[in-house]
Amino acid sequence: MNKPVRPPRTEAELMQRARKLAGRTLGQLAEASGRRTPDSQTRAKGWVGELLEASLGATAGNRSVPDFERIGVELKTIPIDHRNLPSESTYVCTATLTDLTDLTWETSRVRHKMARVLWVPVQASKTIAMAQRRVGSPLLWTANAEEEAVLRGDWTELTDMIRLGQVDSINARMGKWLQIRPKAADSKARTWGIDENGHRFRTLPRGFYLRAAFTTAILQRSFAGVG
Repeated sequence: MNKPVRPPRTEAELMQRARKLAGRTLGQLAEASGRRTPDSQTRAKGWVGELLEASLGATAGNRSVPDFERIGVELKTIPIDHRNLPSESTYVCTATLTDLTDLTWETSRVRHKMARVLWVPVQASKTIAMAQRRVGSPLLWTANAEEEAVLRGDWTELTDMIRLGQVDSINARMGKWLQIRPKAADSKARTWGIDENGHRFRTLPRGFYLRAAFTTAILQRSFAGVG
């Protein structure tokens, strides 16, 4: 493993690094960081995000803080298909299923994670070998008033259902831009939730995800993508 990349001190330094990665292949980045490129991403879930984190100097690891903790920026990679459009939803964070009494949008993990985001598109077409997939143009983003209003509305609707003990009634069709889906390494994973009578019960862990339509709109509006 090569020497770790020093964390960026400013947003400008982070963007300079991210722009230098644009056009490079995952194989080139892996070689530079002393990593082996997997044959298939299905056998290495999260590998692309970890590779970009290492290449850019992220420090958060598995802690619940922004990836670039010093400057308060979260890194989100966007898998791009052959049409240069996001091919899947984007994971944001785990969903809190208990102890929601004092939780508000302003103090939520979702808003904390989405406050300042570095979006990095990456080719994900299955016709392109992992090592040959290229990194796209980065975008440093903060939600505008309209975007935050929709995200807040989705979060409030979904969180209210959890508060009312209706977590098992939530499905992926709910929410315009933000959705809740099961988030677990396997189907046997369980965490605590609250039922309609206020009693604790075991249920699947859940996560918040951004719909592909949301990231598509961001990239199209900002002319960022993979050529």
